[in-house]
Amino acid sequence: MTVEAFAPAKINLTLHVTGQRDDGYHLLDSLVVFAEIGDRIWLTPGDVLSLDISGEFAAGVPTDNRNLIWRAAEGVGWSGQVALEKNLPHGAGIGGGSSDAATVLKSLAAQGFPTADGFSLSLGADVPVCMSALASRMRGIGEQVTPVALPKLPALLVNPGVQVPTGAVFSTMETRDNPPMPSIIPDFSTPQDCAIWLSEQRNDLQVPAIGAAPQIKQVLSALDSTRDVLLTRMSGSGATCFALYPTLKAAHFAAYEIADGYADWWSYATELS
Repeated sequence: MTVEAFAPAKINLTLHVTGQRDDGYHLLDSLVVFAEIGDRIWLTPGDVLSLDISGEFAAGVPTDNRNLIWRAAEGVGWSGQVALEKNLPHGAGIGGGSSDAATVLKSLAAQGFPTADGFSLSLGADVPVCMSALASRMRGIGEQVTPVALPKLPALLVNPGVQVPTGAVFSTMETRDNPPMPSIIPDFSTPQDCAIWLSEQRNDLQVPAIGAAPQIKQVLSALDSTRDVLLTRMSGSGATCFALYPTLKAAHFAAYEIADGYADWWSYATELS
């Protein structure tokens, strides 16, 4: 029996790097939400594990144990064919691979293939929060995930078509002991309230990522010039950026503005939650 699942894009509204452990892992404090766009996955049991990739961003995605999907399935002892429709750009700071792996783990757990403690984290810092796929505060090295209540946030996601290696971005950070977010995240009644608070927070990887991919600065500038924009920021380690708007209609209008001026960029208007 084939099971179909949806792996939503992960967006870091904030990403504070608060330290680095002796083993090299970075300590994070991040407010994470999920979009209505994502990859689609089909799992069909069989004797041999295989991975078939299709979709707009299939090119360059590995189909062996370099892929987190493969490692997730193998790690819980499942075999069969995994079909992945890759709708999200990869190496883009929106957790495509992590969300794919988390979705596979959740789907297989529902079929009696439970995930051992700590296994999801071993696949990557974003995998535990992607297991929840709900607005959350992620801390530590990714193992501390706490749900948060946020209003739906109309947004536009934009990627200029460049991949940014996460390791290179972290390696060029000037400081790693940065302040965390406030201990308490307020209750927000509107996207505007949330955007005002978010404007006082940061993505500590944004500056080093711009150094690695100057196109990110161009994306942020283009988003800043759209009508009714409330906030612009980069997600994760880049290069995808997002802008928040008061309504989904405003986000769609901004998408038309971006597409008109930058037809080769990937963009998508959505709600984040």
